[in-house]
Amino acid sequence: MAFLADALSRVKPSATIAVAQKARDLKAQGRDVIGLGAGEPDFDTPDNIKKAAIDAINRGETKYTPVSGIQPLREAIAAKFKRENNLDYDWKQTIVGTGGKQILFNAFMATLNAGDEVIIPAPYWVSYPEMVAICGGTSVFAETSIENGFRLTADALEKAITPKTKWLMMNSPSNPSGAAYTQAELRALADVLLKHPHVWVLTDDMYEHLTYGDFAFRTIAEVEPRLYERTLTMNGVSKAYAMTGWRIGYAAGPIELIKAMDMIQGQQTSGACSIAQWAAVEALNGRQDFIATNKAIFQGRRDLVVSMLNQANGIDCPVPEGAFYVYPSCKGTIGKKAPSGNVIENDADFVTELLEAEGVAVVQGSAFGLGPNFRISYATSEALLEEACSRIQRFTASLD
Repeated sequence: MAFLADALSRVKPSATIAVAQKARDLKAQGRDVIGLGAGEPDFDTPDNIKKAAIDAINRGETKYTPVSGIQPLREAIAAKFKRENNLDYDWKQTIVGTGGKQILFNAFMATLNAGDEVIIPAPYWVSYPEMVAICGGTSVFAETSIENGFRLTADALEKAITPKTKWLMMNSPSNPSGAAYTQAELRALADVLLKHPHVWVLTDDMYEHLTYGDFAFRTIAEVEPRLYERTLTMNGVSKAYAMTGWRIGYAAGPIELIKAMDMIQGQQTSGACSIAQWAAVEALNGRQDFIATNKAIFQGRRDLVVSMLNQANGIDCPVPEGAFYVYPSCKGTIGKKAPSGNVIENDADFVTELLEAEGVAVVQGSAFGLGPNFRISYATSEALLEEACSRIQRFTASLD
């Protein structure tokens, strides 16, 4: 009898975590490495949020919390959804988890049976299909393309739906592509979903506040209220509030689903960190002006990276609408010889040779389900981004 669970044979390690660790290891060996793999803002958590955490410690808010979160945070979440997304949720329809990952995992664990299908547009965040696999479901990948801006079309969604479909996994703006859906594009997807009442929608809106130019963010239950009763809307404080390490994600949805997720979490981790929850109350209820400031910095970085990558031989980098990633194609480098003498046959070879030759760590597109591409996180300084892009230009120019 095997000791480890069969489910582990269906799961792969996180490619983004692996790239970040490889960059750290090379730096520890003395290599000059610029790591562009991690999806983490380089800004510090705002002072008012840190003060709220310190005040909570001083008040003695250090005990276990209710499994689904403290009531002031759940009320703040309901108020946020009403204020920013025009979605009416009672605070009891909300749940707080240890990061967005736990919210997603608990939703899948609460709903998936063997054979149930989850439609996941590709490229996708690396953890989605692995969570589905652990929970016994089957991922059905609906490919997008650089030509349609890496967005799922209504036709592709219609073709992917079967009687076994339980969820559509949405992510806008997207990790890894930065693509975001307009109201009209969401309307088209909603029209398909209305024809298939057995399909639920799990929407990951973690990058909601990081959209650029005049792009207007919308979430699907806002665009089509008739989907409200079968939509779980997930968000968190990690990205917009620079609170990745605080580990607070949240969601709102039908009360029966929230209760099921609460039951699972109660036997798993119980409530999220009490201090982090009080910090999140301040994040949602407190001043929001720094978001626009940080967003302007991110937009400048995006424009720099897109411009420089499009000047690199064999690279085609579209302009993303949001998040802090670009997802350029390296199709023009396939078949060429790297300085090592190795031939680049796919995007995994491209990122390996780039790291070896120039010390720039990026993530291969195949890890996100669509290549030949690679993902760059521009959540770092302009100086580092400019140097990294210069190295990429030099690397592609050296290919024979």
